[in-house]
Formats: sequence, C-alpha cells, structure tokens
Amino acid sequence: MLFPWILGSVGITVLVVNAQQSIYQQCGGIGWSGGTTCASGSSCIVINAYYSQCLPGSTSAPSSTSTSGSSTSSVSSTSTSSTSVPSSTPPANLSPEWAAAYSKAQAAVAKLSLTDKVNLGSGVGWEKGNCVGNTPPIPSISFPGLCLEDSPLGVRYADFVSAFPPAINVAATFNRTLMRERGVAMGQEFYGKGVNVALGPMMNLMRAPAAGRNWEGFGGDPFLSGEGAYETIMGIQSTGVQATAKHYINNEQEHSRTTSSSEVDDRTEHELYAIPFLRSVQANVASVMCSYNQINGSFACENDKTLNGILKGEFAFPGYVMSDWGATHSTAPAVNAGLDMTMPGDMGALGAGGNWFGQNLVDAVNSGSVSEARVTDLATRVLAAWYLVGQDSNYPTVNFDAWNLNAPVNTHVNVQADHKDLILEIDRASTILLKNAADVLPLNKPSTLAVIGNGAFNSSKGPNGYSDRSGDDGVLAMGWGSGTDSFPYLIAPIDTITSRASTEGTVVSSSSSDTDLNAATAAATKKDVALVFITADSGEGYLTVEGNEGDRNNLSAWHSGDALVSQVASVNRNTIVVVNSVGPIIMESWIDNENVTAVVWSGLPGQEAGNGIADILYGDYNPSGRLPFTIAKATTDYSAQVIYEDAPDSDILPIPYNEGIFIDYRHFDSASIAPRFEFGFGLSYTTFAYSDVTVSGSTSSSSNPPSGPGAILDSWFHDAVVNVTFTVENNGTVSGNEIPQLYITLPPSAGAAPMNLKGFDSVFLAPGQSTQVTMSLSRFDFSVWDVVSQQWIIPTGTSTISIGASSRDIRLTDTITS
Repeated sequence: MLFPWILGSVGITVLVVNAQQSIYQQCGGIGWSGGTTCASGSSCIVINAYYSQCLPGSTSAPSSTSTSGSSTSSVSSTSTSSTSVPSSTPPANLSPEWAAAYSKAQAAVAKLSLTDKVNLGSGVGWEKGNCVGNTPPIPSISFPGLCLEDSPLGVRYADFVSAFPPAINVAATFNRTLMRERGVAMGQEFYGKGVNVALGPMMNLMRAPAAGRNWEGFGGDPFLSGEGAYETIMGIQSTGVQATAKHYINNEQEHSRTTSSSEVDDRTEHELYAIPFLRSVQANVASVMCSYNQINGSFACENDKTLNGILKGEFAFPGYVMSDWGATHSTAPAVNAGLDMTMPGDMGALGAGGNWFGQNLVDAVNSGSVSEARVTDLATRVLAAWYLVGQDSNYPTVNFDAWNLNAPVNTHVNVQADHKDLILEIDRASTILLKNAADVLPLNKPSTLAVIGNGAFNSSKGPNGYSDRSGDDGVLAMGWGSGTDSFPYLIAPIDTITSRASTEGTVVSSSSSDTDLNAATAAATKKDVALVFITADSGEGYLTVEGNEGDRNNLSAWHSGDALVSQVASVNRNTIVVVNSVGPIIMESWIDNENVTAVVWSGLPGQEAGNGIADILYGDYNPSGRLPFTIAKATTDYSAQVIYEDAPDSDILPIPYNEGIFIDYRHFDSASIAPRFEFGFGLSYTTFAYSDVTVSGSTSSSSNPPSGPGAILDSWFHDAVVNVTFTVENNGTVSGNEIPQLYITLPPSAGAAPMNLKGFDSVFLAPGQSTQVTMSLSRFDFSVWDVVSQQWIIPTGTSTISIGASSRDIRLTDTITS
C-alpha cells in the first residue's frame, strides 16, 4: 500500500503548484515553489526554515488529547525543498552545549566567503585525503578540515587499534555502563589517531533477520537500540570525537540498497525507526548520516520529510547531515531538503570525480536555486559540531593514512591502551546461555573433551586475511564490510580451551572441519564433552561471501552446521553447541535433541573471542547476556523478510513495510506465535526471584504538552513521572548479574504491540543477596504517535507494567491509569 507522502518530489510539485494545500501537506520552506495557502480549518505552520506544514488550527500545532493511536497510514507529503526563515536562527530547544557551540560557529561563519561556506560541506573526493572522508581546511578561521573514518566498532584502515565487539553484542549485555565505556574507549582510539568524526554508531533496526548489517546495530527493539545509541554517543563525544548516527533512515537490507524505496507509514517511522535517532539527538550527536535508499519515493539524502520535517523540525537536530558514501544525487534538491555535507565528494561512483557541492553549489546559489542563507546554515551546523566537542583546541592531527599504512604520515601510534580488558568484559557479559540441561555447564574438569568445528580455530589466512573481513574462515568475531576494522590479534577458542584443559588434566581431541563428518565423529566418540562451534556470517553488499550478497541467503548455520551438530550428537551424549552468528539462526533440527545438552550464544565477540567463551564454559563468569532479538522456530514466523532482488539503476524496488510497528517480538506477541527463544531471554548459572512491585506517580499534568519544532525534546515528555520499584533476590548458589526488564502494555485504544520494552538494568547479586530496583518512566514512554494530530499523545485508559526476566518470562505486574 502506498501512503500520501510516498509521492516523489517531482510528482508532488506538479500536484501542488498554485494549489490549495490539504491538511498535513507542505506549504512552504526555503526554495518551496508549491502552494502556500492551506485548506479551511488549517494554517501554514513553520516547522523549520525549510519545511512548513498545513496543520489544524489557526496559529500553532494542536495540543495533545488522549485518542486512539491506532492509525498506521501517513498523511504527510515528501518534497525536496521549502520557505524562508533566517538561517542564523539556531534550532529550537538547543542544549547549553549546542548553544555555546552555535555562538562560536555563527561568529566564524560571518567571516567566510560563499565558497568557504560551501567547502565546509564538500568532501574532497575518494582517496584524496588520509581518511575515508575528508573536507578541506579553511585557513582564515584556523579550521583544519575534517577527517571522517569508519567504523562503528573501531578505527578502520589503521594499525595498532582494537577490534571491539560490534553493537549487537553490546546490546546483548543490556548494560548501559558497558555501552558507555565502550563508547569512551572507541572515542579514545579515534582521538588518538586524529580522527574528527567517527562514523558510528549504527542504529538501523533488525526488521528482517537475514539483513546483512544487522550485527552493526543494536537488534530488533527501538528502545534498546536507542539506549545503545545514546550511551555510545555520550561515550565517544566525551573524548572530543564527533559521533555519527547512521543510517538515516529505513536502510534495513543490502539487496538493492541504492535502488529501492522503503515504503513506511508515518506512525511506524516515528515509533520504531526514528526512535534511536531521537535518542541520538538527545545525546547531542554531532552528525547524522543519511542512507542510500529512498523513503517513500524520495532518496534519503534529499528527502524533505525525513530530513527537514522529522530530524531538523520535530527533533530540532542542530548538527549536520552527511550523505553516506555516494548517496548524494543532486545539488539544489539535496541541499534544500536538508543535506549539509556530501561524502566523499564524488558525483556517482567513488573516485568518479566532480562534486555535487563545491562549485556546483556555489553556482546554485548564484542562480537562485539555493539561498545563501541555506548555505550559511549548513556551514554553521558543520562548524558548531566542531566546536561542540572542543576540536578547535589542541586537537591531534591525523597520524595514519587509510590507503597506505606505510605512508610517511603514519607514525603507527598505538591507541589500544588497556581496552582489551573492557573487550573481554563485554564478551563475557554478552554471551547468552540458551540451554543448560541438567546444569552440564559450567564444565567440571572433564577427563576428555572434543572441540569440533572451524569456528573454534584460527583462520587459514590469519585474522585480517580477507578484505574487510569478508571470509567465514575460523573464529567469527565480526561480520564483513565497512563496519569492521583490523584485528590487532584474534584469540581462537581452541587455544584458550586447550590451555585451560591442560591445567585440569583434560585430554583434548579436535576436528577443524565443518563438513568432514567422519572426522567429527572420530573426535567426539567416547568423549565426556563435545563442543561444537557453528557460525553464520553476513555483511555489506559490496562484498559477496559464499554466495551471500551482504544479506544472508537464509537463517541456517553456515557450512552445513546443522548436520555437524546432529552428527556429533548422534555419538556424544553431552554435546554443547557454541554459536557465533550475526543474528538469529533456525536450530529446530537439533535444539530438542536430548544429547544437545547446552547451547551458548557467543555472537560476535571481537578480538578476545576465545578468552570470553572459555570464561563462560568453565564458570569463571556467570553468563548474563540476553537476546536483543527473537530466535524463531521458522523463518516464516518473522513478519519481514529480505527482498532478494538486485534492481538496476533505472528501476526502484519497492520494499513495503507492511508489518508496520509489529517487528521482532512485537509481531510474535501480537500474532501469538511461539518463538524458540524470545527477545530478552537468557539463562544463568544461578536463579533469581522477583517480588514486591509498587508503582507510584502519574502521567497527568496541569499543563498541555509542548508543541512546535523541537517540542519532543522538552522535559515535559522526558522527565520521570512514574517510578516502578521491585525487589530482585539471588536465590541460587552462584554470584551473577540479573537483567530485569520492564515492558508496558498500553490501553487497547492505542493499537500498540502487546509488550513494549521501556526499561532494563543489570544487577549484580551474591547468593542470598537481594536489592531494590527502581525504574523510572516518562510521559514519552506511555506515548504513541498520532497521525491525525501529528503529535505524540498519551492514550486514555489503563496500562499494564510488567517486570520480568524476558519479554515472555514476566514475574510481576501492576497497572497505571492515564
């Protein structure tokens, strides 16, 4: 189904020129050439300098009242340009940090020529600087230019850096402290290399479980993803490095990513896919990267609705929007729609030369198709972000060359510090115990042990032997593509397990093949324990690995992993499966086999892989990881799938988000589908009891909710107004962390999913110890996006608050009435 704002920019312009605009259509903005008169009962309201919209009422956006939020059809139109409001006016609801940065930036920009202002947003071209992205210096204001560098898990194309666990493992910790600490550590490494802009975190949602870049993000839930994004950004920018929220927006598969249109309704966009970006804005993120795909018929990097309407209007984002590499398609339409920086600077293919900005943007200003006020705005945004994190004061210069590690500029600065310790801690905290029949784990000095599967061993080509990690050979510790970096080392499980076994007198046999079932049988037969390592890999679509064009072809374990597990289990009654995977796999062929006694999900653990899994297997660390996605019994149980079509440049592949807000566990719950392992699930070597829940506070207010640009940043929405308190006790025999989770069930009138994650914590308890946990909720936590009023509203009625150990293991409930 197509929605009103699916119409492309050209089509909508033809429809609205000199016409009266309907409610919720665009009615003005810098460069807007369409109608400016609104239909009866509505007025043209300025959302930001580049986007005005016909809204009900006479002077301002309407106040919220409690109504049903069940509508899922959009009523806003896309366009690529908009009216004139002085660009020197800062965005609404600026934080004190941004306000100070804007003051400096405006003073500096006032001194610049048009060309200088344009250059602040113009990449110099692919491989024409030390970094993957570079902007030119502006000597007159002592601006050195920017170095922009991948990736979301470490400094790409550099030596003496750390390979951190990717976001999917960080999400599995459900631990904000570790999320923040990882951001700090990564920021320190980018800073130490002289990188101005770290190209991460990535926060696209796991809509389709086979999508290639899911592992770069934080999983299938917008709240968890938003918290991961927030903490990561706060950590990175605390070190003086600019963070980048990406990929904005609806870039949820690799097939046809540059030739597809994600067709998303307005409510789904706001309640799911935009939430991590809103949290990024709340974290003062410096930059946002727009994606390759189209959204409802307009390319993401020239989509007026998503850039000017939502990001810079509703969210009042004060930083700059950069294109993904090669995702700019025009000059005036892109700039007027909200693009502030084009990367890497080429027109078309990387290295093709030319520049959509540069002289072309200067000419566009001189011809009147782009106002100089808009260029002043983009220049101010770029400089303000630079000032925001203090890069104007003694910031280190770039000391590496992404294209030639032997270049003179590369002084081989070692930035790893003690980050391996944090990486190991995240490895352990993100490991998820899915099955543990008869408490076979932790291991207790077995006499004999078999280690089977290529995933336990070192790669035949070394840890960095495949371009951008595009090979599933040996221990799998990250996916492939631009979201990777180089391992300083990679510890294989076979090495740590063998070392540990030797200290306990355990005899180890092994088979490093995934497909030689005879060798596996020989290694496993008559052993006390058989460890079977299986993998599933994915990555970015510019690389194809074993026939997988970025996206996984299916949800099976690679290299016939199911057959390997089944064969070993047929000859060994204590088969323990270790999974290293980018996302969910279907394990129905063996999960109920009584000889498969335990399953440990290691995910993608980064450089300390072997140490992390060994600490779990031997009980040095009590597993506390939780699934940041749902593992289904069948691929078809998921509400969305990758569309495996490679559309040519001349065609646009529609990707309908027909499932709306019902992805991952929201879909399983609403459709009453039993998963194999639900979102938030994870076992422990101990047990925990929950008791004594109390709910205090109210969402009611004597004042109406704020409205207008940036209103959603107002404290009215985000201050804590409800407190949920309960007790957690470790009633087992082993110290460990419990991960209590809070879910809200909104009134039926909301048309929301049955369960919605709105809180979590990581609580360490010794045996017999208990603690009181308090989780605070805001009005926003109870809100839904009302398409008709174009506002966040709190539905009237009774909401249920559920506390539990997973989305389906609910221990306590209470209610609150709005």
